[in-house]
Amino acid sequence: MRLSETRQPATYGTGVAVESGLTGKATMKVTPADTAPAMSCGAVEVLATPRLVALCEEACCAAVSGALPPPKTTVGVRVQLDHLTPIQVGSTVTAEATLERVEGRRLVFTVSASDDGGLVAAGRMTRVAVETALFLAKAR
Repeated sequence: MRLSETRQPATYGTGVAVESGLTGKATMKVTPADTAPAMSCGAVEVLATPRLVALCEEACCAAVSGALPPPKTTVGVRVQLDHLTPIQVGSTVTAEATLERVEGRRLVFTVSASDDGGLVAAGRMTRVAVETALFLAKAR
């Protein structure tokens, strides 16, 4: 017997009926709390990459906001992001996400972030649609 025949993968819901092309935005003004030293990921007082990732995730969530019936939501499972430009405290950054494709429960987004000077970051993020209670029941 093959492994796939003996064990069923953990499931947290079924596919979703959303269409590619949905878009979302998220904007932030960089504060000292958003910097690399504040997030323990560097020593330079510029926008921390983890905070930039969170902003892009927020844009992904905004793209599908209202498109999933309760109790469904999405959770992040993959991040591919190039952080291209250092951003100072006081700058405003906007992330944009476009739902590129839907593969069952898997939602793949193209993301970018920019400020007044141009592109700050670009990449892809993948989120998976889950039923909240089922997902939480599996959490460790």
